Amino acid sequence: MTVVVVGAGLAGLAAARSLVARGVAVTVLEARDRVGGRTEGMTLDDGTPLELGGQWIGEGHTRMHELLDELGLEAFRTWNDDGVLVLDLLGRRSTVAPRKGAVPRVSPFVLADLAQGMLRFNRLAARTDLERPWLTPGAESLDAQTWATWIRRNLRTRAGRAYFHVACEAVWAAQAGDVSLLHALFYTHSNEDLETLLAVDRGAQQDRVVGGSVRVAEAMATALGDRVRLGEPVRGIAQHEGGVRVTTRAGETYDADVAVVTLPPTLAGRLEHHPPLPSWRDQLTQRMPAGSVIKVFAVYPEPFWRRSGLNGQAASDVGPVKVVLDNSPPSGSPGVLVGFFEGKEARTWARRTESERRQAAVDCFVRYFGPEAVAPERYVERDWMAEEFTRGCYGAHFGPGVWTSYGEAWRAPVGRVHWAGAECAPRWNGYMEGAVRSGEAVADDVVAALAELSGAWRPGVGGTGVG
Repeated sequence: MTVVVVGAGLAGLAAARSLVARGVAVTVLEARDRVGGRTEGMTLDDGTPLELGGQWIGEGHTRMHELLDELGLEAFRTWNDDGVLVLDLLGRRSTVAPRKGAVPRVSPFVLADLAQGMLRFNRLAARTDLERPWLTPGAESLDAQTWATWIRRNLRTRAGRAYFHVACEAVWAAQAGDVSLLHALFYTHSNEDLETLLAVDRGAQQDRVVGGSVRVAEAMATALGDRVRLGEPVRGIAQHEGGVRVTTRAGETYDADVAVVTLPPTLAGRLEHHPPLPSWRDQLTQRMPAGSVIKVFAVYPEPFWRRSGLNGQAASDVGPVKVVLDNSPPSGSPGVLVGFFEGKEARTWARRTESERRQAAVDCFVRYFGPEAVAPERYVERDWMAEEFTRGCYGAHFGPGVWTSYGEAWRAPVGRVHWAGAECAPRWNGYMEGAVRSGEAVADDVVAALAELSGAWRPGVGGTGVG
């Protein structure tokens, strides 16, 4: 039995790895000349790796930590233990201790407002059905409004509202008015709670991979060998009674019993399907836009901010770069700051020149960390909106009405075509953890589907393992 996997990101490689281990013949087709999908790496002249795409592993991301052990890779902590985070809301600068649940030094009124807002939101999120969000109690009402509506109705102070809006941009690279409240609640519950999503200490940004997160995909691809074929952008998938035929832009064809598509939803919907996808599936992908983000790095001889009692983290309601973290290597040299143009800011600044974006980003770094930030030795950026085979990051978000109108199409296969990816994960949705879990889960589904297609075939028979 044979399977074609479209996409060599973490989900696609995890699916292929799991299928091969059970004796399934697999071919992975990747459009780029590299593996990793939305994880990508580069190396500076001095050997320092930069992670241009997804990079963080959270405390609860158990499958990623297990995978690192299996592949002989190591993790290290994001710099967080010493120094304080800079919080800049409504022109007032305060600091926050580097631990989950730490209290920012803001007015008692703002503090009380943030506390009650967090409590209300997390309680509401905890009620969300992770397997079937559209069946959450009150789903129709929750899905009929945006997160911006909820923020306006439930936060009493301007600073409290500003904090929640910055949180939305940091999580989805989108505006709160773009995101369904039901989706915000589902995603939050999928990733434990809002504090976990935003935190480094015991949060979603706690750990990084030594050498860069792309090494996970590279190690999996190396083990899969020539099953992974690069530079093969898929144009379409035709289903017929006996299987599927996957056709590349170059006209190459690959026949298989089943196809697994792991592309971001907006790209998955652009493939040519024969017969055409059912309207409910195609309409879903039309309504799952990717976020807008430009990831930028400023490299300095050393992490000078640490000498000033700062941990290199900043959050502000004034952009264009509103979120910053210390992205230095484990050795601490060189010093690297990573920041993000997100949502509306990314869409605006994508029209400017790289020189203009550099100046704007450095101006933000100076505002957060002082005059030593004014002259980085190197500036690097990656506009994920401009990447042909991604078209946006960090992941897809659902607008109002999408979950309740199209939720049943979320992960359901269409004939012999199955779907996987970070957006398909009930748990740890949107993260590398979710992508790997989704890939392995779809492998289970495919094995079951193959068993139904051929009663004579059994998992583990008639294939080769990963060498």
